[in-house]
Parts: sequence; structure tokens; C-alpha cells
Amino acid sequence: MSALFALGFRPFYLLAGLYAALSVPIWAAQYAGWLPGANPLWHAHEMLFGYAFAVISGFLFTAVRNWTGRPTPAGAPLAAIAALWIAARALAVLRPSAAPWADAAFAVAVAWGIGQPILSSGNRNWFFIPLVLALGAASIAFQAWPHVALSAGLDVVLFIIALMGGRVIPSFTNSAVPGAGARTYRGLEFAALGSVLVLLAFDLAEAPAAAFAALAAAVLHGARLALWAPLKTRGRPILWILHLSYAWIVVHLALRGLSGWDLVPPVLATHALTIGGIGGLTLGMMTRTARGHTGRTLQAGSAEVWAYLLVQASALARVLVPIAVPQAYAASVAVSAALWSAAFALFCVAFVPILSAPRLDGRPG
Repeated sequence: MSALFALGFRPFYLLAGLYAALSVPIWAAQYAGWLPGANPLWHAHEMLFGYAFAVISGFLFTAVRNWTGRPTPAGAPLAAIAALWIAARALAVLRPSAAPWADAAFAVAVAWGIGQPILSSGNRNWFFIPLVLALGAASIAFQAWPHVALSAGLDVVLFIIALMGGRVIPSFTNSAVPGAGARTYRGLEFAALGSVLVLLAFDLAEAPAAAFAALAAAVLHGARLALWAPLKTRGRPILWILHLSYAWIVVHLALRGLSGWDLVPPVLATHALTIGGIGGLTLGMMTRTARGHTGRTLQAGSAEVWAYLLVQASALARVLVPIAVPQAYAASVAVSAALWSAAFALFCVAFVPILSAPRLDGRPG
């Protein structure tokens, strides 16, 4: 069996990295009028249901095996699920109306791949099954209600990364930085995660109260992050990328609230989440888990550090530059796209050899 299909993170991190590096410059060229076919909604669809869904799937296939001690798809079944994802991306170009149905089939396949070990072992992480299916449903709903489907899909991804962030960021910090003192409080954890579900409900109903919910969520998630001792990670890039990227979630929620009163454009709030939050956190987790699950040290190399810096710079260019210099909006889009593409190109250069080769210690996976 090829090492590339030995465990779920391998093909899906590779596909996500390549897609992020190649698709965004094409979209930027379309936006600038250099290429035909500019469609902001489809760009958003592909970054959400293409890139983000691929990373989540690779992470879950790998994590569920650890949580349950039971196998998740590998070899030919994993290759077939990856082929479904590729088919959906091809259909997004060749026949956009069919792409959401391929995404739904992919969601069902991922739900099956993680559902069998979770349900058979009675594992407490069963709720990831409906969350994965919800992303497939949101992609189908995109055809009739694109704005609602995108908002709901982003909220589901936000919930997933906020949930996993709360599980891993404090523990990673305490294990790597002696005396860091990263803490969590059960009540705050429930309130912060619950605020995202409230926001999801308001977005589904297209309720104006979503602005108030977003501001309340910003306070809760900001308090949550402050307890995780982010400043203690300054000398450890593989940690500070997670803290800094989570801070973009707070920025996203604050800007979402302000956009409800037309104080900032909603698109800036969206990109604070998609580039700074999702982009940064997924890049940080992909590099960390890929290193850990291939028997390598949990230390970021120079390529990873530059990738972390570039994706953060991409978020700054896309979100803060238009606020400070509104007349530079078009230029900020182009610069942000170039920085994003460079970040993920570096990831691909550094991790294609890692993801396609057997573990250094000879263990399976």
C-alpha cells in the first residue's frame, strides 16, 4: 500500500495544500479581470467546501483512529474518498450545478469513515458525524440559498475549529512550555462554543440579532484565548501560530458584530475568519500533526515558519489594509492572494516528501 494512503491526513493535507496554493491566484486573476469567470460566491464555496472540508476530513480520519483505537479508511477506500473530493473540485469548474452533490457524497463517505469506529466503540465524539453531514447539506443548499448556506457552513467550520482549538491549544501549550499555566473553565468553554451555535441559528433564520450574538461571542472567545497563556508561546512557532490564528476568530466575531450596524463591510469579517482563523489554524495543525504522525519532532522548520508568517500577513492585507486605506481595496486583494499562495506553496514544498513517505520510525500510519 502506498504511504500516501496509509492514513487520512496524508492525501487530504496534500490535496488541501495544493488547492489552496493554486486556486486562490486563479481567483485573484479573475477578480482583477485578467481571466474570465469571476464569481465571488463560487470562490467562497470552494474555499469552504473544498479547502477547509479537506483539512477537516484528513484531521478527523487521523484523530478518530487515535480516539477509538479502531481503523479509519486507508488504502483503496481512502483513495476512493479522495477521488470523490477531486471529482467535486473538477465539477466546480466543468459543471458547477453538480459540484454540491459530489460534495454531499463526499460528506457521506467521510461520515461513514469516521462513524463506523466512533459508533462501534461508543466514543463520545459522535457529534462529528452530524457536523460533517451538515457541511454536505450546506453545499447542496448553496444552489438555492447561497448566502445562507455559506454563512451556515462557515459557522459549522468555526464551531469545529473552536471545539478542537479548546481541546488541543491549552494542552499543547502546557506540555511544551513548562509553567505556562494555560487554563480552561468548563462554564466558559460551554458558553463560548454555545455562542457559535446561537450564531448559527440566527444565520439560518437571517435574524438581525446575529450582530449582537457575534459581539457576545467575541468577548467569550477573547476571554477563552486569554486563559491559554498565548504570550508564553512567543519562542515556539508551532505553538504561536495556533494562538495567533485563534485571535483572528475573536477579530472575526467583533467585525461581524460591527458589520451588523454597517460600520465595516461584512466581507472583512468573513476573511478574518477564513484567512486568519481557518487558514492559520489549519496550516498550524497540518504541519504539527503531519510531523507527529510521521515520527518527526514537533519543531517547525524554516519553511513552516515562513508559511505561518505569510498566512498571517495575508490576513492583515485582506482585513486591516482595507479598513485603514479603503482606496487600496483592490490592491489588498491581490497582495493577500499572493501571500496566501506563497504560504501554501511553501507548505507543499516542505510536506510533499513527508506526506508521501513512510513514517521514520517504521510504524504504520
